[in-house]
Amino acid sequence: MERIAVIDFETTGMSPNMGCRATEIAVVIMEQGRIVERYQSLMNAGVRIPGFIESLTGISNAMLRSAPPAAQVMQEVAEFVGATPLVAHNASFDQKFWDDELARIQRQRVQAFACSMLLARRLMPEAPNHKLGTLTRFAGLPDTGKAHRAMADAEMAANLIGHLALQLRQTHGLSEVSHPLLCSLQKVPAAKIRETLKRHRGA
Repeated sequence: MERIAVIDFETTGMSPNMGCRATEIAVVIMEQGRIVERYQSLMNAGVRIPGFIESLTGISNAMLRSAPPAAQVMQEVAEFVGATPLVAHNASFDQKFWDDELARIQRQRVQAFACSMLLARRLMPEAPNHKLGTLTRFAGLPDTGKAHRAMADAEMAANLIGHLALQLRQTHGLSEVSHPLLCSLQKVPAAKIRETLKRHRGA
């Protein structure tokens, strides 16, 4: 697989449309299925973290007071990622925050997101559920640290996307797995995934 950037945000809530902001971001760069670079930072957007989010993530308002401004972090991470294709687990969540935080510094996303959760629903239907931690344990992938911290979750999602790519090659006989293929497969109904992969092999 080509170079990809796997990202994860921690935030003050579910959506920027509700006034929520990012509190932490992590990105891992993968090449040929291996993590080769990392970026992680807390980010101070000047908003308060609700108590239940503090309990969930372990990121406190006190920690954010000494964190760099969100605009500075987004400039750095946007340069770090560039136009590299993006992956996230439950990508619709991270995409909203990525787009919103970029817009605040007058930048715009130029690449597509692939979603490891949507892909796992199609390629690992036998998993008990498709939460990142459950899939990691189900597939026997490494424990990367505390869930709901950005770097641990980004590394888990990176390991999962590597596992799914390996599954596409070994189980489904694909010689090449690309980011555009992943973006295409995540839109295929689960019931039609085998037929779609069979057609792709024959193409």
